[in-house]
Amino acid sequence: MREPGCIAIDGPAGAGKSTIGEHLARRLGYLYCDTGAMYRAIAWLALQKGIDLNDGSTLGKLAEQNIILISKPEIADGRQYTVIIQGHDITWDIRSTQVGRAVSPVSAHPQVRSILIAQQRAIGLQGHIVMVGRDIGSVVMPDADLKIYLTASLRERARRRHTEMVERMGEHNPALPSLEEVMSDVERRDNTDRKNMQPAKDAIIIETDNLGIEQVLDKICHYVEGNK
Repeated sequence: MREPGCIAIDGPAGAGKSTIGEHLARRLGYLYCDTGAMYRAIAWLALQKGIDLNDGSTLGKLAEQNIILISKPEIADGRQYTVIIQGHDITWDIRSTQVGRAVSPVSAHPQVRSILIAQQRAIGLQGHIVMVGRDIGSVVMPDADLKIYLTASLRERARRRHTEMVERMGEHNPALPSLEEVMSDVERRDNTDRKNMQPAKDAIIIETDNLGIEQVLDKICHYVEGNK
């Protein structure tokens, strides 16, 4: 069997997709592409320009007119990649709570999705890539050689997201949301994105509540070996 050209990793917010995707790509020597960063970049730009998040036509044009560059980390500040749009490094800006709330309605517009999906598909076809998102295996790369769907309970996913925020913002930062607020936000995103984050029929579902990073990686690599 041949080496998998594209490994798709999907799942709800906080399931560990980003962390696992980055580590897996590093272990395999593959490129790592977090497609969610592309939607967040458009959401960030829309907020900067004061564009109505319900205006799909204008948001679609915004996505069409702005190239989003995602590359390997250029600064050693804990980032998994670098995101550039209009010449600005917005890697950390797109992780704000405000952008997190805006990304779901922005990504729900067909005009935005069609443009970004085309860009993502072109990246995926280059091969030797771990692509992470909500609908990679079902929509973006339906012919991906290996499809993984990571999931976890709502409380565990909120706990992980809150821990990341504490590490980045500091435990005593007045802007730090409470665990309950993060849980509410994750649940809201689940409800908004539900139709776009169903696992592909041939995806391998992995529950991560009681698994560490290395345990999840070992499970996935077992399937990677089976594809070779």
